[in-house]
Amino acid sequence: MNYLEKIPHWINNEEVYPEKEKDFIPKFNPATGKLFSLVARGKKIEADKAISSAIKSFENWSETPVVKRAEIIREATQIIQKQKEEIAVLIALEAGKSFKDSMGEMNAAIEMGFFVAGEGARFYGKTTTSAIPHRSAMTMRQPVGICALINPANNPVAGFAWKVFPALLCGNTAVLKPSENTPYTSIVMAKILKKAGLLSGALSVIQGLGKEAGQYLIEDHRVDLISFTGSVQTGKQIQQIAGKRLAKICLELGGKNALIVCDDANLENAAESAVLSAFSSAGQRCASGSRIIVFDSIFENFKKLIVEKTNKLKIGVKDDDNFGPLISKNAVEKVRLAVNKARSQGAKVLSGGQKFSDTDKFGYYFKPTILENVDPENEISKTELFGPVTILYKVKDLKEAITLANNSPFGLTAAIHTKSINRAQVFQEQCRVGVVSINGHTYGSEPHMPFGGLRNSGTGWREAGTEALDIYSEWKTIYTIHDPNNI
Repeated sequence: MNYLEKIPHWINNEEVYPEKEKDFIPKFNPATGKLFSLVARGKKIEADKAISSAIKSFENWSETPVVKRAEIIREATQIIQKQKEEIAVLIALEAGKSFKDSMGEMNAAIEMGFFVAGEGARFYGKTTTSAIPHRSAMTMRQPVGICALINPANNPVAGFAWKVFPALLCGNTAVLKPSENTPYTSIVMAKILKKAGLLSGALSVIQGLGKEAGQYLIEDHRVDLISFTGSVQTGKQIQQIAGKRLAKICLELGGKNALIVCDDANLENAAESAVLSAFSSAGQRCASGSRIIVFDSIFENFKKLIVEKTNKLKIGVKDDDNFGPLISKNAVEKVRLAVNKARSQGAKVLSGGQKFSDTDKFGYYFKPTILENVDPENEISKTELFGPVTILYKVKDLKEAITLANNSPFGLTAAIHTKSINRAQVFQEQCRVGVVSINGHTYGSEPHMPFGGLRNSGTGWREAGTEALDIYSEWKTIYTIHDPNNI
């Protein structure tokens, strides 16, 4: 399976290429910075065709029994499982990951596929009692309608599985807009769904820029649901535009996640967990550990440990490397400017703090960076960078640590390292986030569990788990009255 020189749209179960060369945008290889392919630049006409195709197929797809819809998703997942190594190579190329990390993403997508398919046999509503004689009461799920699904670049195949599979299972038809930086893997996945038996038009993939292709999708009044994973700024714009027509909106907007290290923690394990949370995937995780909060009595010892571990990290796209490049040149520049601004405001750089020089790395690499002496109210303490940068903060006790952890515009994930069950319980009760980890990383969601956050981390919906079905379906209450005298 080769990476295409030109990446098309996928509309009505077939590839669609622009007729003019100007309607392509360049796609660069994150590991080398060199031009890699050309991507179709979606305009209003392609968005309109995709939405029209989704509308045309909606009735047939929504009336397909849910068990049959689940069988198609299961069949697609089995095909993905057979081709996972080939697809992992494509992920590695377009996302700048190692093959090992790409295989990890493939396994996550496969698990999500099988989980969602399993829910087709458990598509639960509920039956209950009625206060009125001879009346029964029950609920059942019904599809929302036409879904616009907008994905970021960091996990192109896993993100596809998280959104597309539950949307289709619930009887919706969908238009997916992947990141322009990771365009091809979504086409590969869409072709597999076609092979598995998905109805023509039930899923389209529109390539292009968010301000163009994505904008057309969120503005179109025929779109009933928008599921977006990405930046807070874009999420707020979506809420403003689509909220006017009361579209259903699911936003997952990232985090500034805290990892607390108590004075009774296993420091070796805590430091290892902090490094993985901060720097794996080059910090390109919404659940990245970008704030490390440490008790003052162990601060110096912990700082020494984490700096030593960070300085030993290997950067590149080989399987024995720890993390690779950022997704784009703009992503590197955003991180560089934020670190330089923090430095000018008094932050101390303990490790990294700059791009690799051209003699070291030619792609979009930024050195793993640890800062200290940063005010919790500074911009860098409040902003998700989506890069390999973390900040050390010193606190005197658990109360101060939790207060600092909660002092954030985000509320996605948090972790604590402690041997005390009492501290762990207080932390999980008082830390205002969507996901808590005890003695673990700030990341690591599983397909059968809900994932999402509070405040600027999203609109409260939870993707993955059975909770994802609540995004992509609506409840219908049904009353049936019978006459026992007329039998």
